[in-house]
Amino acid sequence: MAGTPGTPRVLRAMNDRAALDLLLEHGTLSRTRIGKLTGLSKPTASQLLARLEAAGLVLATGTTAGRPGPNAQLYSVNPAAAHVAGLDVTTERIRAAVADITGRTVGSFRLPTPHHRAGSAVEQVVQALDGAVKAAGLGRSDLHRAVIGTPGAFDPSTGRLRYASHLPGWHSPALLDELAAALPMPLEYDNDVNLAAVAEQRIGAARGHDDFVLLWNEEGIGAALMIGGRLHRGWTGGAGEVGFLPVPGTPLVRNVTRTNNGGFQELAGCNAVLRHARELGLDIPEGPLPDAAAAVLCRAAAVHAEGGEGGAEPYAELLARCATGMAVGLASVVAVLDPELIVLAGDVAVAGGEPLRALIQSELAELAVPRPRLVLGSVEMHPVLSGALESALATTRDEVFDTSR
Repeated sequence: MAGTPGTPRVLRAMNDRAALDLLLEHGTLSRTRIGKLTGLSKPTASQLLARLEAAGLVLATGTTAGRPGPNAQLYSVNPAAAHVAGLDVTTERIRAAVADITGRTVGSFRLPTPHHRAGSAVEQVVQALDGAVKAAGLGRSDLHRAVIGTPGAFDPSTGRLRYASHLPGWHSPALLDELAAALPMPLEYDNDVNLAAVAEQRIGAARGHDDFVLLWNEEGIGAALMIGGRLHRGWTGGAGEVGFLPVPGTPLVRNVTRTNNGGFQELAGCNAVLRHARELGLDIPEGPLPDAAAAVLCRAAAVHAEGGEGGAEPYAELLARCATGMAVGLASVVAVLDPELIVLAGDVAVAGGEPLRALIQSELAELAVPRPRLVLGSVEMHPVLSGALESALATTRDEVFDTSR
């Protein structure tokens, strides 16, 4: 049981957490350095480290060398204190990873899940998770928590996945109960774009920002809404499903839940990029639509960087059309939320690089009164999976690092 605020137990726990957070930030620190950073006396810092070492939360990892005076003992967070898992689910694959309490990824696994693949969603999740756990040299019981990111969102009132009819096998009303029965650790679920926003806020382009929108453009278009440092999910979990947003420039799409499509998706999604490319006579590589769209935009950005020599006009026009499409949808989002920052993420959104970002910024300035700054997402390696791990780590650290209990 936690102590009463202001009691020695609570004050010790607050000092413990401050020291652990500093060790996570810096990697290794000496007792003297921890004392200076926390304002604790040397005896108190020594008692703190002894307490954390006895609890298995820190390790003595070596000593300083090459400095005047005696060598100082160095300490770091014990990576074996806890492990978490994250999973990123799409129509084509499940990507899983395991991280230790310091945030270091210690195992990963990719499970292809084409539409014809046999097996239920539960079986696929378990197989992907087991693959990552095995790669980490651990067992399922070693995991303190797992976070699963999917398209759409699980409705809090029904437990059913909504806004993702294209994800086969994930719409059973009993799915969450079946997953809980199959896996022996606390499970959390979140929208994939929301998790990408968590990653950008913790370790990426939105670090230090409490009010921002992340616009994701890859297989589909979606947004994550961070307001006052908290994700806004909406009543049914559907906040940010902006791909369904009716926008000028496309026919009005009705029955969007049945068609799993909407105006903004038609105007600026990967299909729109490829449609513009065909109209402009550009070569389109073979492969999945998001990959092909990203490749064309990447080529357009490269031509722009080369100075636009020889046949650059179609690529410049492609960038201009895509910028207008994304700015039109963003204008509605900006008018409602007035965010401080917009992060462009997802393979299609970032493939156009700085040229596309600058064009969207310019177009948005003409379409909306608020003028938030636009930046490219900087979490390059699997942002949804990174966000799942960051989310799992945040909760697990709160639990494991709480020495007041």
